Amino acid sequence: MSYNPFKELTVRENRFARENTFVGAAPRTAALPTFEQAKEKLPRPVWDGHDDALRCYDKTWQLAFGNLRDPEPKAGFVSAFIDTAFNGCIFMWDSAFMLMFGKYGARAFDFQGTLDNFYAHQYADGYICREIEEDTGREHFTRFDPSATGPEVLPWCEWEYYRNFGDRERLARVFPCLMAYHDWMREFHTWPDGSYWSSGWGCGMDNLPRMRPEYDVSFSHGHMVWNDACMQALLSCRILYDMAKTLGREQDAAALVRERDFLTDVVNKSLWDEKTAFYYDKWSDGSLNDVKHIGAYWSLLGEVVPADRAERFIAHLTNENEFWQPCMIPALSADHPEFCPKGDYWNGGVWAPTDYMVLCGLDRYKKYSLSHRIGRNFHDNVVRVFNDTGTVFENYAPMPGADGRPRKGEPAKADFVGWTGLAPITILVEFVFGLKPDAENNTIRWHIELTDRFGVENYPFGADASVTLMCEARSDAAEEPVVTVRSDRPLNVEILWDGGKQSKRIAAGA
Repeated sequence: MSYNPFKELTVRENRFARENTFVGAAPRTAALPTFEQAKEKLPRPVWDGHDDALRCYDKTWQLAFGNLRDPEPKAGFVSAFIDTAFNGCIFMWDSAFMLMFGKYGARAFDFQGTLDNFYAHQYADGYICREIEEDTGREHFTRFDPSATGPEVLPWCEWEYYRNFGDRERLARVFPCLMAYHDWMREFHTWPDGSYWSSGWGCGMDNLPRMRPEYDVSFSHGHMVWNDACMQALLSCRILYDMAKTLGREQDAAALVRERDFLTDVVNKSLWDEKTAFYYDKWSDGSLNDVKHIGAYWSLLGEVVPADRAERFIAHLTNENEFWQPCMIPALSADHPEFCPKGDYWNGGVWAPTDYMVLCGLDRYKKYSLSHRIGRNFHDNVVRVFNDTGTVFENYAPMPGADGRPRKGEPAKADFVGWTGLAPITILVEFVFGLKPDAENNTIRWHIELTDRFGVENYPFGADASVTLMCEARSDAAEEPVVTVRSDRPLNVEILWDGGKQSKRIAAGA
């Protein structure tokens, strides 16, 4: 029997879930392209003197296209997808981050369709399980298990896809699914005061030492207010309201504005410590846990950090006793007693998804040079390990080995594409090269930090534009860059560099 999420429910149906068109839809199958077949449709980075980075880029795409799967009808899946490369299941937050690089391969394969399989598993009350078997559709958690779902990153993933391609039809189709899921999270993953909770597995940072010792670090909510869960919910409120405005459905999302404002107060009044200038989790007795972890930086992405706090808070990232390590940025601050130089998963490991989150958040606060430096550091460490091993890993060690060379984390799966595809692809394009799309305004913003000759050919933008952007070598970062932009569709390019800014209107064929 095929999967039916509406069976045997004893809760009322969510009004947005009734609009879900993915449940029970006919599976979409197609010939899955190989890397060689897809290669000509992918963006081609150019970077003089960095052939190893380009080889790592190609290897990453090769692994990604090797992980494509067709849907199994008995699993209730409706779209071909990219496998998480972990255990034969699709994972909610892994998939969301994988699609942050998959968007650059959208002309060759519909990576975004991966999320359709989660929407096809949505229950009538809005719940979606975070881990689902690909062959059987078996869900690994019941919906009221503390580790059953989360983190709430699907709206961010869909909004980034919209910013790249301006696909309003998809936005309209996924919006009710995302609203129903947020409603469920608000009803069942909040404390009486409206603050959010999760668990080690639910938040994705499995063994991070953030709870009191009497609680299970992986599976308990610890009766704690979780800073990342609050900030992700706040970010979702912002994004879902932006979606609603884009779709003309503001009335459906009015409550999100009130929740956004409420969570802003929670984060800034209850989770902030003025003395250390950091956001912490809050234990049940009202005290803060004093654990500096990367989850706090969801506050940048949610734009919740007030201007008079931002500099002090961001400064932790550049503190050599905390997050500014040889490989940046560890999940746990180096001044914590359980910080592990080898990684030990989230006790110090450096992870592509959370690094990407921090980089995007820094850009919200116009810290373009810092996001470039951190992105360049992580990208270069991933490439150096690739040079030694021929592959990419699930996570990386914050400190080098005895030989002084960067190393994979301990433990860490190899060939992990998987979300580590973010480093050689998305972090390269968006933070090392500095290209940021805004399809809704037909504009590419280009923050140029490199002084090497570099660029991207066949950059996918909007519904069907193919763009080539090249920057010539410069003597220093303050020198005005000489750029060439060609596009088969008219668009705008905003170019920013150290001390300068320029806007170009690009004609089709120019």
